[in-house]
Amino acid sequence: MPKKITSTEIKKLVKTKNLVIGTEKTIKNLKLGKVEKVIVSSNCPERVFNDLSHYSKLSKTETIKVLYPNEELGVICKKPFSISVLSILKGAK
Repeated sequence: MPKKITSTEIKKLVKTKNLVIGTEKTIKNLKLGKVEKVIVSSNCPERVFNDLSHYSKLSKTETIKVLYPNEELGVICKKPFSISVLSILKGAK
């Protein structure tokens, strides 16, 4: 993965409301061409990562694997659950 993303950047994206949480919603938005970047936790299941990579390649979207496990990604996003996949919608800064 060529680009790193920090927890501070993720927190800013949560505040802008341009972040989609979850594998199914991310894949749906990838199919619709609405996603700019996909963020994947370090311990995301291989099957899920392969599915996301496939749809990302089809829509020419960057996939970033962060160093944070899914539990920590949930804490960063201030959610009471683990998060393995986040996606940034187009138009987000």
